[in-house]
Amino acid sequence: MGKAFIFPGQGCQFVGMGKLLAEQFPAARMVFEEVDDALEQKLSKIMFEGPSKELALTTNAQPALMAVSIAVIRIMEAQGLDLARELSYIAGHSLGEYSALCAAGMFSLADTARLLRTRGDAMQQAVPVGQGAMAAIIGLNDDDVSDICANASSSGICQIANDNGGGQFVISGNKVAIEYAIILATERGAKRAIMLPVSAPFHSVLMEPAAEVMRMALARITYNNPIVPIIANVSVKPEQDSIRIVDLLVKQVTARVRWYETVKWFAANGIISLYEIGVGRVLTGLIRRIDKNLEGITVGTAKEIEVTLKAFGI
Repeated sequence: MGKAFIFPGQGCQFVGMGKLLAEQFPAARMVFEEVDDALEQKLSKIMFEGPSKELALTTNAQPALMAVSIAVIRIMEAQGLDLARELSYIAGHSLGEYSALCAAGMFSLADTARLLRTRGDAMQQAVPVGQGAMAAIIGLNDDDVSDICANASSSGICQIANDNGGGQFVISGNKVAIEYAIILATERGAKRAIMLPVSAPFHSVLMEPAAEVMRMALARITYNNPIVPIIANVSVKPEQDSIRIVDLLVKQVTARVRWYETVKWFAANGIISLYEIGVGRVLTGLIRRIDKNLEGITVGTAKEIEVTLKAFGI
């Protein structure tokens, strides 16, 4: 039966993440040192010691979350895990796609760190602070949320940024339009409709300047076809051609993260176990809400790594 590795996105970072792995495993220490060198910054110090406000900045959170995911991968590889042999697919939630592609050998670790630093900076700078916003809407269906976005668009850009499944949507756009959408969602009977504490309207057309920055950044590096196909956020199909994947990564900046459809794709295509690699258990929680027949497993601690390796017969 099929297994896949999935990689988390922004929001699950916390001060202290990766510290125990670095203390326990030389392979993890090497990852954090390489990321520090690539960024010419002691990002690992911010990860291990904070302050949390600095870690939460998009420019730091994105490469930091990737670093922990890759540290977990390198630890397992050092103990004999062969991704190409053991996995059917990989996937990632937003920035998690970069972690997945680094794990699968499409990008080097140093290039991935620099790409995510560029991505974080570009997304932050695409819209002046205070003009963009994101909100979570819980308890409505896709048609309801699409209709709300269409109506709120009379006040500015308003679109679905994430469909996370289980009636959980994130919308993104101009602040005034998002505020109007919250009112409409509440009137429509949403269980919750709240602003999110983010600094930019990610995964909306307002991110077009950031998409162009990423197009240029990706054009400057060398890359390989990933050794494991990725189920891409934009296409929700297996992708293994690096040129097409790069095009999808550019589109991903402004497009919806189709996570609900991604999990459903796994369920329909013989995958029974999804291993969440790195920080937190957000994706594992979403899996349970989307399809109870799928097994979601977190792999972020020494004990979880040990259990996972045993499951792979290592």
